[in-house]
Amino acid sequence: MKRTKVALVYDFDETLSTTYMQDYFLIPELGMRPEDFWREANAWSANNGVDQVTGSMYYFTQQAKKCGFRLTRENLASCGDFVVFFKGVEEWFSRINKYGRFLDLDIEHYIISSGYEEIIEGCHIRQFFKDVYGCAFAYGKDGLPVWPARVVNYSGKVQYLSKINKGLGKYDDKAVNEYLPDDKRRIPYSRIIYFGDGMTDIPSMKMVKNHGGTAIAVYKPHSRHKEKAINLLRENRVNFALAADYREDKEIDTVIKTILNKIATERDLEILKKREDKKKKCVVF
Repeated sequence: MKRTKVALVYDFDETLSTTYMQDYFLIPELGMRPEDFWREANAWSANNGVDQVTGSMYYFTQQAKKCGFRLTRENLASCGDFVVFFKGVEEWFSRINKYGRFLDLDIEHYIISSGYEEIIEGCHIRQFFKDVYGCAFAYGKDGLPVWPARVVNYSGKVQYLSKINKGLGKYDDKAVNEYLPDDKRRIPYSRIIYFGDGMTDIPSMKMVKNHGGTAIAVYKPHSRHKEKAINLLRENRVNFALAADYREDKEIDTVIKTILNKIATERDLEILKKREDKKKKCVVF
């Protein structure tokens, strides 16, 4: 019997990493403090009527030109070495995969982030993800960015969730809007668990929750972010509000294992139900 597929889908910044991925190395390399960069980038976006995510991508290219930093794919990937993760993240994936196998579940991990795919590709945890959906640049012959290849914001995250649900590839943009019966979808929403922390995650978290899956708002332990996560719980947008501590026997670990137990039990009950339904069709002489 094939293992039952389950998708664990994560935002990246302040969900797995302790702050924005660009803050660790890239922005200081541009000669700026992160708080100054984001304030200026968001002000430029607002003044020019540009989406903040798209505007920050443009602003990075302009600041890189000013200071002579080559914003190549390779240099962005090298920034991944400096990312700091919450406690337990680096051991999390292997441990949960092992627990899934014990339950005959096939756990797949995905990232859907407004951060940069290039930086995530350089992180040593990249090996654990089936796919990564993030903002990315298109590059010219000189290796420098010429245009945004992908921009992932509120609506973009929902689109990539739909691709995971239907079993589509990253670039299957047309098929994502085509009708597909629920029983033909690769991973139903009831077997999707979404981890997020910010405003760009709210549509995705609410969609997963409303379709029978699990949405988890994570927050930095011992920080003001806790109230924001609890507000999402109060507003019925998420199922859980949990501290971003991925170590064994911490809240996230306990909650996820309990959810996986539930998924496995429901699958086993469905198998038993189908067996009993077959008995009804048997003709007794």
